[in-house]
Amino acid sequence: MSASALQALSARAPRSDGVEARQRLLYAALALFAANGFAKTSTREIARAAGVNISAISYYFGDKAGLYAATFGEPMGGNAGDFISLYAAPELPLEEALQIFFTRMIEPLKQGEIVRQCIQLHLREMLEPTSQWAEEMERDIKGPHNAIARILCRRLGLARPDDDVHRLSFAITGLAMQLFVSQDLVEAIRPSLLNTPRSVDTWAQRLTGYAVALVEAEALRRQTAAKPAAAPARSGRKKT
Repeated sequence: MSASALQALSARAPRSDGVEARQRLLYAALALFAANGFAKTSTREIARAAGVNISAISYYFGDKAGLYAATFGEPMGGNAGDFISLYAAPELPLEEALQIFFTRMIEPLKQGEIVRQCIQLHLREMLEPTSQWAEEMERDIKGPHNAIARILCRRLGLARPDDDVHRLSFAITGLAMQLFVSQDLVEAIRPSLLNTPRSVDTWAQRLTGYAVALVEAEALRRQTAAKPAAAPARSGRKKT
């Protein structure tokens, strides 16, 4: 965490209801965990960066592990189960479900530096896994992926997802994830594509269209594969 960022955190006046203190802890911890990892970040360092008493960590998060877990979900939008329920309702048409998925999925890109820290934290957890990685896999990766697979099964008329449905699910979710991973590249090559909230909303619209096209291409591929091969044409000439 940079010196200027630490000074900015310390300069903010705390609110009397405690919400501000909790947020200061959360975002100070996010920056430090992303930069240094779980093992190399001390609770004393986090409290100092947030400008609060060290006892506030146990009061708001239970312990260091609880604070670490909170940095994974809260800055990026909270509970994955709530997110899934928005786009996986059976009555939703395909395009509407995907529009909700992409809109909510890339909404955090409007937060700028916080998103970079979240991505750095997730990448660090992959390279230096703690017990949090298993929870992250079940809650925030498998859950949304399987929900997309169920949506695709409804469109394709399948009882359960096969390998190609899972391939398509990875392709669709990858459209959104690529933006997070390539954020710095996008901003270097074409800054206007991510520099305003409206530009992020435009991404959601375009990604929805791209995903619908992928689904329709897969539906056509399956229809073509299911058609019986045409019988070879018979010659009209009779043998003499």
